[in-house]
Amino acid sequence: MTTTAQASRMRFHVDGWDPTYGSSVENAEDGIADSTAKVTPHIELAPADWKPISPSQVSAPGAVLFVDGVRRVEARIWIEQPPSTEPATGSDNAARDARMALCASYAAGTVCCCPDRGAHLLTIDYRRGLFTTATNAVDVPTTAGTYKATITPDDQDQNLAVLLSTALQRQLTDLEVLVATHARTALTGHGVPEGSDLLVVDGPLRGRTHLPRALGFIKSHRTAYLPPDLHATIATLAPGERSPVFLMGTSWDRHAWYLRLPCTPGAPWAGVVRLECAADIPAAAAIELANLSQVLLPRYASIEYKDTRAPQNLVPVAGLERELRRHLGNPVLLGRALRVASAS
Repeated sequence: MTTTAQASRMRFHVDGWDPTYGSSVENAEDGIADSTAKVTPHIELAPADWKPISPSQVSAPGAVLFVDGVRRVEARIWIEQPPSTEPATGSDNAARDARMALCASYAAGTVCCCPDRGAHLLTIDYRRGLFTTATNAVDVPTTAGTYKATITPDDQDQNLAVLLSTALQRQLTDLEVLVATHARTALTGHGVPEGSDLLVVDGPLRGRTHLPRALGFIKSHRTAYLPPDLHATIATLAPGERSPVFLMGTSWDRHAWYLRLPCTPGAPWAGVVRLECAADIPAAAAIELANLSQVLLPRYASIEYKDTRAPQNLVPVAGLERELRRHLGNPVLLGRALRVASAS
């Protein structure tokens, strides 16, 4: 006999991600937000024919390069502005203003996975920066390194914290492009034929679409880019299956597709990632990259008992993140160095 309590029991699935990282689907309370992006869904299949696509035979790349960057705000500081009025006669005081700024450390690197040497760190670089709208800002030298000043034009219509965070992200993106370029140069000594590598950027490909043979790897989902009927097909993907390739445009254009990595059955979008490549390549080349990602990336998926962001946090990327954070330095010592510099 089924009791009332048993009949009313709710079925539910727990998102496996560590809650400190948010959810793999960011808008979990209201569902994924609708998008105003312009979508062209018939790049690979007509919308009426959309269905999950199984893996196909592809040639493996000579090497896979995983690129990632990390950032950390070491301190929020206030930069005093020049006096706004002349001091009264006999007085040293004048009206002063101060502007908030960010002192941050950021690093980027590349892990190479190739037949001869397996997975290994290929390139790494780190910087420290001062991000502000104060036009009188200068570099801040400390015993732990110099925070190079980046002055961003003020925008009264945008929140200052967001403005400064965006400026920091731009510098990190530039550094990721730099280490990726250096990584491909370093491959010459690995016995990898020129032009046979694949570059996987952890995050959107914005600002990096000019890099050849590059994929953007997006782990979490805030927006439903596809029309409702096509969006619904993503939840039907089996592990290893992908959606057809489509073209999408927001403030920038790119080819995109969804892929479900191997994972424990659970929520409808468990293990789903979005891949991106440049919009200016032929459709056939984008489909070839989609087929390659479908065969290649599941090999690097993380496992739940080892990683709280499994399977989306790929194993080489997780290892790279740890190494990059180590290069950022001890935050306690960096904070102390900034306080000493401000006192002097």
